[in-house]
Amino acid sequence: MAAVDQLLAREFFGIKLGLDNMRALVAALDHPERAYLTTIVAGTNGKGSVTAMVDYALRAAGHRTARYTSPHLVRLEERFVIDGAEISSDQLEDAVAHVLSVEETCRANGTLAHPATFFELATAAAFELFRRAKVDIAVIEVGLGGRFDATNVVEPMAAAITSIDFDHTRHLGRTIPEIAFEKAGVIKPGIPVVTGDLTAEAEAVVQKVCAERGARLVPAHEGVETPGVVIDGRARLTIETTTRAYGPLTLALAGRHQIGNAVVAVRLLEELDTLGLHVPAEAVARGLETVRWRARLEHVRLPDGRTLLLDAAHNPAGAAALASYLREVWPEGVVLVFGAMADKDIDGMLAALMPAARDIIVTQVEGGRAAALDALAAAARSHFTRPSSVRAIANPRHAIDTALAAGPAVCVAGSIFLLGGVLSHVDSLAAR
Repeated sequence: MAAVDQLLAREFFGIKLGLDNMRALVAALDHPERAYLTTIVAGTNGKGSVTAMVDYALRAAGHRTARYTSPHLVRLEERFVIDGAEISSDQLEDAVAHVLSVEETCRANGTLAHPATFFELATAAAFELFRRAKVDIAVIEVGLGGRFDATNVVEPMAAAITSIDFDHTRHLGRTIPEIAFEKAGVIKPGIPVVTGDLTAEAEAVVQKVCAERGARLVPAHEGVETPGVVIDGRARLTIETTTRAYGPLTLALAGRHQIGNAVVAVRLLEELDTLGLHVPAEAVARGLETVRWRARLEHVRLPDGRTLLLDAAHNPAGAAALASYLREVWPEGVVLVFGAMADKDIDGMLAALMPAARDIIVTQVEGGRAAALDALAAAARSHFTRPSSVRAIANPRHAIDTALAAGPAVCVAGSIFLLGGVLSHVDSLAAR
């Protein structure tokens, strides 16, 4: 069996939080994560966007970069980006084969008490790939939480925590302070920690951890002005920090909430510059204006003029940001195609999205964690003012086709796995 197939088979092991395995694995690999500089980005929402913005800006500044994100939409290779390009399948196969071989040795000699999970192996392969590529700096997105996430074996120059809200409560806790404590696990002694707009109770936890570890807290929005306008959901603004001004510029990523993400990215880049990694203002601006991040308020204009909006809103806070955008751009309402995983707060997401939808079609996401179609339909009808306008169509592609026949603007949301499953269909519709 090919190495990548063996890796993908480990997905059935599920989630195992803890760093013992990961520490043993990177030690046996001779610490590939120490071969380059790193910065790490945690948060409930926005961490992927900030990771992408920072990566684009660092490349614009002339640095050889790597980016590690999760999950992927379509191809596993999407998680591993070097100098703006996904790694090749051959590169991934070779790196995974090496990591699996080292893991087998560790299990045989007792260094690993338990088999490594899919995410542990994938993260170790990322570190190895980046070492082989001789990158200058890797921008690492936390997978889940922070404290016990496999990515948290790195010793970053600086860290960011974009937001703290309810998600993965089974693993991270059921209160904001509990979740904040897990996210704050990325804080290392002496580093700057850039934070987004946190609630008072979340900020108190982060402040406490920073004080205990001698880390310097940098509230991203403190002393920052963002004069500008939002037109058709896209921000045209100037970002003025205490040391620099960027713009006027137009954020490449749509949505009013991306202003907050951009400020976090800017402040993180400024901290990296202060620490000696040169990032001039023009590179920061270029990163914000050119970044691409698929399925995050992504507009797909079809040849007949209809619009598909793809957004991987997968928790209530993300759904609320999406609903705000929809009400601003399409006040008359959109046709919503919605699918989600069973372990998500489906009621919370639907409650946020319903005011922006005029019709809804629930559909089935692939995978064993997916919410059942009848459960989704029942939940949607309980939140929608017109239950008769809720339809259930199991096949996501058929659901999108049906939605397009019902209105000129269709939004597909609810799970990144739903978006990944329909991207090829959406791209084929756009190419007709």
